[in-house]
Amino acid sequence: RHFVSSKVMCWVALDRGAKIASMLNKYGYSERWQKEADKVWQDVMTYGWKEELQSFSQTYDNMAMDSSLLLMEPYGFIAADDIRYHKTVKAVKKALLHKGLMYRYNSEDDFGLPSSAFTICTFWLIRALFVIGEKEEARCLFDDVLTYSNHLGLFSEDIDFNTKEQLGNFPQAYSHLALQKKIRDWLLSGRNEEGNLINTANGSILYLSFFLSFLIPLNDDTFLFLCIFA
Repeated sequence: RHFVSSKVMCWVALDRGAKIASMLNKYGYSERWQKEADKVWQDVMTYGWKEELQSFSQTYDNMAMDSSLLLMEPYGFIAADDIRYHKTVKAVKKALLHKGLMYRYNSEDDFGLPSSAFTICTFWLIRALFVIGEKEEARCLFDDVLTYSNHLGLFSEDIDFNTKEQLGNFPQAYSHLALQKKIRDWLLSGRNEEGNLINTANGSILYLSFFLSFLIPLNDDTFLFLCIFA
């Protein structure tokens, strides 16, 4: 099956590869890969967009929604001011937002029907609402989601829709990466009301510092930066 998110990621690989090749003066590779990227882009625009839904869909051959469609804009596949992205964000929200949290998708897979929220997807929606201009709605949803963290400000992989109990892997790195990206977006836009964003993020920043210390060596400047924000 042709999943739109998989096609978009193929485009990302080709587009970034073409850019890197150009930087390295490998223009033959750059032109070839950019040409293939353009073909993938056109393919998604032709078969991924559904006029009857006024939205992109999960796959070329179904009408289901998938939260990964929200990533088309941050990956650079489509512009934030493109009406097709605006309509897709609203369609995804209508189909997958449930009790203040997001399904990744609500169609059946090999494990049956999903029964819990995928934490990172709610942060994807918050960012998507923010970039299409629905900033107050994004802010309210963001503030609500922060209350579902534990006493250290940490998040798991999944959250129960009804009880808001944290489920799955804990703590989950990519849940916190999405949280920190959203905080950065707000700080860059000038929102820092009474330091609330920084204060509520302390736990996740410290966790990320701990997690990243196993992946990359932290020099003095990096450590100082993390301490300032924590």
